[in-house]
Amino acid sequence: MAAPEAGRHFLSDATALLRGGALRPLALAGLASLLVSFDSAVLILALPAIAADFRTPVADLSRLGSALSLGTIAALPIAMQADRVGRRRLLILAVAGFSLANLLSAAAPTVAWLAASRVVAVCFETVAGGVATALVIEEVAPDQRGLAVAAITVAAGAGAGLTTVLYPLVAPHWRVLYLAGAGGLAGAAVLAVLLRESRAWTASTAAAGVPRLPLRVLLEPPWRARLAVVAAWSALGALLYSPASLLAALYGSRVLALGPTQISAVMVASGAASVPAFLVGGRLSDRWGRRRLGAGLGLLTALATAATFTGAQAAYWAGNVVWSVLASAGVPVLGAWYGELFPTRARATSESVGSVAGAVGGAAGFQLVGLLQPRLGLGPSLAATAAGAVAAALLLLLLPETRGEALAP
Repeated sequence: MAAPEAGRHFLSDATALLRGGALRPLALAGLASLLVSFDSAVLILALPAIAADFRTPVADLSRLGSALSLGTIAALPIAMQADRVGRRRLLILAVAGFSLANLLSAAAPTVAWLAASRVVAVCFETVAGGVATALVIEEVAPDQRGLAVAAITVAAGAGAGLTTVLYPLVAPHWRVLYLAGAGGLAGAAVLAVLLRESRAWTASTAAAGVPRLPLRVLLEPPWRARLAVVAAWSALGALLYSPASLLAALYGSRVLALGPTQISAVMVASGAASVPAFLVGGRLSDRWGRRRLGAGLGLLTALATAATFTGAQAAYWAGNVVWSVLASAGVPVLGAWYGELFPTRARATSESVGSVAGAVGGAAGFQLVGLLQPRLGLGPSLAATAAGAVAAALLLLLLPETRGEALAP
């Protein structure tokens, strides 16, 4: 397809996406996603400075990464309430929650204090991310869900990009960024004033009568088989992606001797290259389907991530960019697919179950890296966990294609 024709098709899709009242929920879910990503990116970029401030070895940093999984696990009972009391109230609560946790992080006198405050933040970030995705999937037309998830993913990328640009200006004073993250309280106020409840959730609740426990719904066929596959995919993929994401800047600093400005430059380049990938991945999944595209992107992402840690600066640069582009293209594919796989009355809960499985896998990945690092070094230890992510990509082929299907109530 010629570039001008492809551009016209994309513009047509984007225009259709904003019809039917979708602009407001998209913008507000995008705001929540931006705040989540701004917050979560601070620890990744500032980890070398945090380690220096608290004189923390790699083994202890791996334990810090494992501790963050407790926040994701704690998010499950909170996220379940989004399926019982609605998306609006939970999204406002979650944004306010991680914004307050940022104040605690900025005041941390010890690494244990910082870890505890980040556990709280991760809990509410997990809730906010899952609820925002569920909201947009429910508020747009069936053939626009991938593009809608891509739109809020671009907003999330903007949040991480803002952190990446700001950090070199304040480095090594990482507490400043956590203070800035507390500004999410203003975002929570905006959501409280402007956000409306999901129409799909309202209709599903009215039709169902007395609400059932979302987890009980997910344990019924066909949802339980799908949930088992998604949970296994999340856990195996997180063996690689959780430690690789958190320790990427530390690897660049300690192994490759890169400074904060150089590391931020890698992240900026990766983020800039990823913006069109979000939109292309979402659009292609709406036209071609989720299953084969999601599995293929997952496989390529695992290989590119492993290549990032092979020990050369060129590989670090190229690997980060390619890993980011492929993963970014996969986010809207998997996000829309995930939302379509489960019923509205348990959709937010299913998002959180997947996150919990990912947290368990991520904790195992951190422990594996901590175990291997003294023997192999940080880079090879991270690359070794890619086997789990490759298996995770292949597992996706067990799930059904759902593109364009009506959402189950």
